[in-house]
Amino acid sequence: MKVILLQDVKSQGKKDQIINVSDGYAVNFLFPRKLAAPADKQSIAAVERRKAAEAKQIAEDRAAAKELATRLDSLLVKIPSSANQGKLYGAITAQDIANALQQDHQIEIDKRKIILKDPIKTFGNFDVEVKLYSEVVGVIHVLVCEKT
Repeated sequence: MKVILLQDVKSQGKKDQIINVSDGYAVNFLFPRKLAAPADKQSIAAVERRKAAEAKQIAEDRAAAKELATRLDSLLVKIPSSANQGKLYGAITAQDIANALQQDHQIEIDKRKIILKDPIKTFGNFDVEVKLYSEVVGVIHVLVCEKT
């Protein structure tokens, strides 16, 4: 019997996958637990429409992320900080960069997407990577300067 999985089923398949199972397994296990539905033309068409909509949404999200990456590459984020003899009192973290980006350029990026190998502890220019989407990485140019 062909069924469409409504949820991930261990050792059978993933959600929205069409699989062949025995009649007894489908009737006695999958259907009562609402893990699967019979695969008829309407339900197959609905699954295909849902997959097409997901693919379209993923393409739109990836395009928006690429556009944001090009926009970020042209920006300079200034972060003023206090220092003693060229060494900052505190470190510049991903949260500081996200806040400065929000204040200066009205771009909101989650601090967890900003990739800092080590916190910034000196003055200067730094290129910081931002993971915007899977396989889409942008670069933020950060200038740490002395507070006036």
